[in-house]
Amino acid sequence: MSSTRTIQHDQEHHRFLWTQEGHICVLDYRLDDDVMQILHTGVPAALGGQGIAGDLVRTALDTARTQGWRVRSLCSYATVYLNRHPEYHDLIAS
Repeated sequence: MSSTRTIQHDQEHHRFLWTQEGHICVLDYRLDDDVMQILHTGVPAALGGQGIAGDLVRTALDTARTQGWRVRSLCSYATVYLNRHPEYHDLIAS
């Protein structure tokens, strides 16, 4: 994670945001009771390969942990991230 990257959490719109070079990167989710359903992670191709999507997912998962939420991934990127990071497996909703 970039030590200077601060992801914004737009709670009203259920979205995590990062803006760079005029491009908006997002992670969208839906909250059903206490389950965060990660719907989509989007990073424009111009910003690919910089770890932004990973930072978005990590921030969402850390937020879920802080809020006491479980997580269900409907996003292929977030699913791969979860599979590669066992430290978040306790958050996965059954």
